[in-house]
Amino acid sequence: MFRTWKPAAALLAAVVLVGCSQPIAVSTIQLGRSLNVDQSVASQTTTFKPNETVYVSALNSARGEGTIGVRWYMGTQFLSEREKRVSFKGAGATEFNISSATGFPIGDYSVEVFVNGTSIGTRKFNVSK
Repeated sequence: MFRTWKPAAALLAAVVLVGCSQPIAVSTIQLGRSLNVDQSVASQTTTFKPNETVYVSALNSARGEGTIGVRWYMGTQFLSEREKRVSFKGAGATEFNISSATGFPIGDYSVEVFVNGTSIGTRKFNVSK
């Protein structure tokens, strides 16, 4: 009677471990003016006009979960910060964007991407006429 609980416990442990997700791993950072339906960037660029929306997409190639965040800068001046809690069963993309109702000043900008609080890369871009 007591011997039957060991296989059942082992099976339960295997099911629980398979159900646990691994940490998200971002493999690519894209920057551009528009998005595809899957939230990846449609056409990558690093040059924008003052009235355009700037999109950044963090791509993961495998399942995982965690928090993806971005920090936007104009030169060294901090502009904005956002983060999203994500969970993917396979490859995916997480999108963030920034825009200005009055238009961005001409200059150099950057966006830094974070996974679970750790910086994984920065993309520089510029705004010109």
